[in-house]
Amino acid sequence: MQTAERFRAAVEKRDLAALDDLFTEDVRLYSPVKFVPFEGKAMVMGLFGVLLRTFEEIRYLGRLDGDVETSTDGAPAPSVILPFRGTVRGRRIHGIDLLQFDAEGRIKEFTVMVRPQSAVQALGEAVLEGLVAANLIPE
Repeated sequence: MQTAERFRAAVEKRDLAALDDLFTEDVRLYSPVKFVPFEGKAMVMGLFGVLLRTFEEIRYLGRLDGDVETSTDGAPAPSVILPFRGTVRGRRIHGIDLLQFDAEGRIKEFTVMVRPQSAVQALGEAVLEGLVAANLIPE
């Protein structure tokens, strides 16, 4: 999917504006550090603003394409998995981004999985601080 390549390039260049037209208005992002998803384009874009500032480095390693059931309705959707490596607060992170697309090729669901546990904790703390600082969630 062309959207996946545009997403990858935008993240690696830390170009938040380039992400704006890649998401549906009702996008849901499932995070490894929050039980309920981030919902809606405004919130997801705000989160990506924080993430692009939080990662000291991030590099995608490749891609896997297929169809995966969405969490929203259980219907299969065209999907891409982007494995990545990065650093947050000096901790090396290994993870995947699962992008699921609507009929127009925009991202409607986004799931992030990372390891190891110490990296999840460092990422969670950094993102929480960033969300509070950006007034996206209360203290």
